Amino acid sequence: MSVRTVRSYAFLSIGAAVVTIALKFGAYLLTGSIGLLSDAIESCVNLAAALIALWAVTYAAKPADAEHTFGHSKAEYFSSGAEGALIIVAAISIGVEAWGRLLHPEAIAQVGLGLALSMLATAVNGGVAFVLLKAGRRLRSITLRADAHHLFTDVWTSGGVIVGIFLVQVTGWLVLDPIIALLVAVNIVWTGFSLLRESFFGLLDTALPIEEIETIRVILSKYERQGIQFHAMRSRIAGTRRFISFHVLVPGVWTVQQGHDLCEAIELSIIQALPKSSITTHLEPLEDPVSWDDQELERTSNQ
Repeated sequence: MSVRTVRSYAFLSIGAAVVTIALKFGAYLLTGSIGLLSDAIESCVNLAAALIALWAVTYAAKPADAEHTFGHSKAEYFSSGAEGALIIVAAISIGVEAWGRLLHPEAIAQVGLGLALSMLATAVNGGVAFVLLKAGRRLRSITLRADAHHLFTDVWTSGGVIVGIFLVQVTGWLVLDPIIALLVAVNIVWTGFSLLRESFFGLLDTALPIEEIETIRVILSKYERQGIQFHAMRSRIAGTRRFISFHVLVPGVWTVQQGHDLCEAIELSIIQALPKSSITTHLEPLEDPVSWDDQELERTSNQ
C-alpha cells in the first residue's frame, strides 16, 4: 500500500469535512434548528477524525525499527478508536442541546434554504464516503474504512434530519426538531461503539478472516499430497499487514537446503495470494515425536 495514496484519500476526507461544516452550520444559522445543529456537530467530528486518520496512515506506514520490529501498522487501530470516542462525545453534546430545546421548543426559520444547504452537504459526504470505502477495501486500510462508515452514518442521519425538519415545517410540531436531534445522537453512539469494538479486537491480535485462512489451507493442501505436513498455524492482523506462522514437517533425511527451498516456495505462494503478509515457518522432521509436542501456544516439556 502506498502511503502517498492513502494520505491523498485522507486529505480528501479533510476537505469534504471543511466544506460540509460550512454548509451545515450555515443551514443551522439560517433556521435555528437543533436538528441541523446536531448534524453540523457531527461534521466537526468528521474533521477531527479525518485529521487523526491522516496522522495514523502516515505513522502506520513507517518502516520497522529497533523498537518496533513488526512495524507500526497498528497505529490505524488507535485512529479508529479515537474516532469512535469522538463520535460518542459529539453524541453527548447533541443530546444536551436537544434536551434543552425539547423543554423549550422554538420555531424554525428559512427552512427551504437551510434544507438546500444541508442536502448539498449530504451529497458531498455521500460521494466522498463511497470513494473512501472502495479505497479502504482495496488498500486494506481500517482507517479509511472507519472514516467511510462514519461518513455514511452522517449521510443517513442527515437524511433523517432533512425529512424531520420538513415534517416540522408541514405539521408545525416544533417538538419534532429536538426529538430528531436525540435520535441522531443515539445513532451516533451506536456507530462510535462499533468503531471502538473494531479497534479493541484489532489490538487483541484477531486472526485472519475465515476466507483468508481457507486460502492458506488450499495452498498447503497441494504440498500435503506430496507427504508434507503442517501444524501450529497462527495468524493475526495488524492494520494493513497479515502475520502468519506455522510448522512445516518434512522427512528427516532431507537436507537443510531442501527444507529451505520448500519453505521459500510455500511462503511465496501465500504472499502472492495474500499480499502484505509476513510469514514465519518452522521446519521440523516428521519422524521425531518432539515435532508433534509443540503445537500449543504455551509449549510444555517433559525433559
